[in-house]
Amino acid sequence: MNFNPSPEARRLARSPHNIFIIGLFAFDLFMTPAVLGLKLGMISLLIPLFFSGSLMAYINWRSKQDTVWFVQMHWRLAWTRCRILIIGYAISAALILFAWLLSQIASDPHMASIVWTALTRIALMPTLIIVLVTSVMAFSADSMADKGELPDKLVAKFPPPENTTQD
Repeated sequence: MNFNPSPEARRLARSPHNIFIIGLFAFDLFMTPAVLGLKLGMISLLIPLFFSGSLMAYINWRSKQDTVWFVQMHWRLAWTRCRILIIGYAISAALILFAWLLSQIASDPHMASIVWTALTRIALMPTLIIVLVTSVMAFSADSMADKGELPDKLVAKFPPPENTTQD
């Protein structure tokens, strides 16, 4: 749905998407492979997860703040992207748990190491795919904010106040 927000509101509405995109690239696409490359162990994957989780908590907090309706809706839209990313983290965590369980029942320690290494790399794929999908979604939402648009489903769920102008 098209609206006619002020240029300042459009600029502010782009912020949550830009913050989300920066977080995706910094924590998920840069820091996670760096942690794996430094061979700090699987527990070190909690470092980028902590930073990403902190950023998502901030986006969630901002999505509940009272601001200009158009800007707040874009914070809510960014929070929906965060929830999709959380699902990707949960799937990867479940697969890592499965890999750990399989490596624990292996009788040969070398085979356990091979199983653990191979399956943990595969377990990170759902998160990587969802990172790429949500980055495209966030870039699209950034463009929507610049054009003064919002998804119809979001507008239906959170109707605009009476003083909001539509195109």
